[in-house]
Amino acid sequence: MKLSSYLNEKFILENVEGKNMEETIHNIVYEIGGLDKNINSRVSCIEKGLIKRENEISTAIGKGIAIPHARVEDYDDVTVVIAKLANPIDIQVEASHSTDRVDLIFMIIAGKTKNRRILKLMASISKLVQNKDFLKKIREEKDINDVIKLIEKYELDIKDTITAEDIMCSELVPAKLTDTLEEIATRLILENRAGLPVVDEEANFIGEITERELIEYGMPRYTSIMNDLSFMTVGEPFEEYFKNENKVTVKELYRSTAEIIDRKSSIMEISFKMVSNKNTRLYVVENGMYFGTIFRSDIIKKVLHI
Repeated sequence: MKLSSYLNEKFILENVEGKNMEETIHNIVYEIGGLDKNINSRVSCIEKGLIKRENEISTAIGKGIAIPHARVEDYDDVTVVIAKLANPIDIQVEASHSTDRVDLIFMIIAGKTKNRRILKLMASISKLVQNKDFLKKIREEKDINDVIKLIEKYELDIKDTITAEDIMCSELVPAKLTDTLEEIATRLILENRAGLPVVDEEANFIGEITERELIEYGMPRYTSIMNDLSFMTVGEPFEEYFKNENKVTVKELYRSTAEIIDRKSSIMEISFKMVSNKNTRLYVVENGMYFGTIFRSDIIKKVLHI
């Protein structure tokens, strides 16, 4: 499946106005509504779907790109719109605690049952915009026909099955063996994670460090054989942790038994492992190298709730 096969010259827009994402979506939808009868009859429904999805989770992915998308009732089609904005708008990038200045939008409008198609198109766009040369050229290109040719030149063929690399979080920075407990605790809080992948000096995946290891380290060793800890004072359990949070490193505490999968693992294999083994996350690893992490929430957000 290729992105270019879903493109239509009339849905490539220049100089779209908008002070924020909601206003920009409104302007895009009504502009393409004036170009297509099928969309025009559903502009209100399409706009509501796009804005509802955007308000739930930002579709900004960094590099000045956003991919607003919606599944629309009684719309038996898949439409891709490329919109260059007249002025960049500030949008929160989901889960990164940062704001990006978006100036290029890839919008996807599809029928209610076309989850897989939306996901594959999003994967295709995400891979395409990783190419700096492509991004520079598409922003500079003014000829609509050449925009499509440019995409045809740089795009990759995306297989029509959902795999680990389609839904994994590749932005999660692995922990290093030299990171201290304080550094890990800070990351777990700020990034809202329960665990982090761990890599060695050669960037090989070797395990994970989680909330559990930090909490266990803070507990006195003898507590594991006690049935009643009521005799202990409130401050005593984490005394050791507070004394050594800047000295003890990941190397001393990381867990080497983390569950891994490869990049081509299917969505069914991923879901089965998470359900049957009660995993909350899986690490995507090939030939010893770490590529990304899949959290349970990724399946909800990227597959079930597109």
